[in-house]
Amino acid sequence: MYSVSPTVYSVTELNNYVKRILEMDENLKNVFVTGEISNFKNHYSGHMYMTIKDEGGAIKAVMFSSYASRLKFVPENGMKVIIFGSVSLYNKDGSYQLYITDMQPDGLGALNLAYEQLKERLQNEGLFNLEFKKPIPKFPKKIGVMTAPDGAAVRDIFSVLKRRYPVAEIVFSPVAVQGASAAPEIAKAINLFNEQKAADVLIVGRGGGSLEDLWAFNEEVVARAIFQSEIPVISAVGHETDFTIADFVADLRAPTPSAAAELAVPDIFELKSDLLGLKQHLSVLMRNMIVAEKEKVENFQKQITILSPSNKIKNSRQELSNLYEKAVNSVTLKMNEEKAKISLLSSKLNVLSPLNVLSRGYSITYNNDSPIKSVNDVKTGDNIKVRVTDGEFFAEVKGS
Repeated sequence: MYSVSPTVYSVTELNNYVKRILEMDENLKNVFVTGEISNFKNHYSGHMYMTIKDEGGAIKAVMFSSYASRLKFVPENGMKVIIFGSVSLYNKDGSYQLYITDMQPDGLGALNLAYEQLKERLQNEGLFNLEFKKPIPKFPKKIGVMTAPDGAAVRDIFSVLKRRYPVAEIVFSPVAVQGASAAPEIAKAINLFNEQKAADVLIVGRGGGSLEDLWAFNEEVVARAIFQSEIPVISAVGHETDFTIADFVADLRAPTPSAAAELAVPDIFELKSDLLGLKQHLSVLMRNMIVAEKEKVENFQKQITILSPSNKIKNSRQELSNLYEKAVNSVTLKMNEEKAKISLLSSKLNVLSPLNVLSRGYSITYNNDSPIKSVNDVKTGDNIKVRVTDGEFFAEVKGS
């Protein structure tokens, strides 16, 4: 049947042969493929399994955890991507597939996509909600600062803090703000401040830069550390137009590092001015209160004077004095009236009095102390007494 004896392969041998052919092809060692993700599975091991398809076909693909961990975004079904990798055969089922070493979104940058994905996920979890925002203390004693030790940001922050509020203590924790180690360092510093309760408010940030430069502040580990911090956090990343995930999670967002320092502390000169104004205002209030209280005391004193027993006694004494005076006047008037009556009676008595008659030259003659009214009341030899106006004398009757 065959002129030459054919080579007979086992299934495994055939698969290995085809695999060697595919792996030896230079065009398939480093290949870019564009397509849409379907049947995506993120395995617990960290490996990612998927199918890449377009209108005319599909190919299985795998991205092992060592490469998958480097992705800034999370692949999803329906996402158009550009894949870089190699083509090989999977022996167990004899199917060829793509072994992915890098993946980028087609049309939207990986960092932008990762930013939007994380932002949406954390927002859905409520990490941006206002109800979780902690108030910034008005008069912090200690201010924690986390930024690069040699950048302009740290100089600006220190300068503003010392100028505005020199009484506060600055606790500086130098951290990387760019590169692979930046996000873990920032998160660790935030956690350490909380564990040691080393500050009343935290400032975390850096100067401006590209999206890649600011990426540490878009990492989930930093966002979680800020959200879980019991100490209020002020984010100050980049310039006013830069917004990072840290800005959304922080208790307060500052447009620049200098602005963060201004928001963290009050201005001591403004405080002194406010205190002076408050002192003057309090002085006016105190004077008004003293005047008001003095008026109250005076009113109370008047009421006490009116209601006082001593005042009642005084009034009673006055009333008694008035009654006494009235009684004296009444008695005096009565006495005067009686005196007048007596005087009138005395005048009448004088008119009728024998003494008054005597004053006109008459006399009264007594015989044995009895008035002699008739010659028959005496006889010759009787000794009689004659009373005249200025005295009396005795006489003897010579005849009758």
